[in-house]
Amino acid sequence: MADKIMKVKQKSRKNIKKRFFDVEAPMTANKISLYGTSVEELDGSVVKLDLTRSLRGKSMELKMRVKVEGEGLKGRIISLKLVQGFIRRATRRGTDYVEDSFEVNTKDDRVRIKPFLITRKRVSRAVRNALRESAKKFLEGYLKARTSDEISSDIISNKLQKGLSVKLKKIYPLAMSEIRIFEVLGEKSVEEEVVEEVKEEEVVEEKKVEEVKEEKPKKETKKKIVKKEVKKDSKK
Repeated sequence: MADKIMKVKQKSRKNIKKRFFDVEAPMTANKISLYGTSVEELDGSVVKLDLTRSLRGKSMELKMRVKVEGEGLKGRIISLKLVQGFIRRATRRGTDYVEDSFEVNTKDDRVRIKPFLITRKRVSRAVRNALRESAKKFLEGYLKARTSDEISSDIISNKLQKGLSVKLKKIYPLAMSEIRIFEVLGEKSVEEEVVEEVKEEEVVEEKKVEEVKEEKPKKETKKKIVKKEVKKDSKK
């Protein structure tokens, strides 16, 4: 009896045809297709892509999770990583490197980012600290204004790295400005969103107070000028 059931199951599996399903991945221009029996079967599967060819020699690995959206599949970014061998080849003697690691909230997720900078020559500790702090400030502002998919797309297209390099050029010209690791830790909580909204409101209120303070002295100077003119007329 058990053998008959096994044979029926094997036949039913043979009758189910597998085919390729396209995966929408907004973070990369590469076409992605997964082989399976249905969309539901592929839901939650993890895909790894080697982007070395499309990035012309820059060894980067994209990791994403596939989810069902509507009638199709869509990839959600898990992480972007530069291969260790690429970093070793980029670092040379007579240069210094600056790296950092911190967590930031994007528009939709909580992420961790690790910038990696290489100077053209040896620099002092003060210069390295200034580069690290300026890079962190720039990246925090950049990431908060965008979604995780937008950020990963900018990293793959080198748009984020170029902006960072231009910003840090004022401190010290760099031989390389890269994002070593970008990974999504999870969705942003409701409490964090409320805290961010409160902070934004406080910043707006502070700006209004500063504008009011700047306008008051201007009005006072005008009054003084009017008084002086009146006195001159009375003497005549």
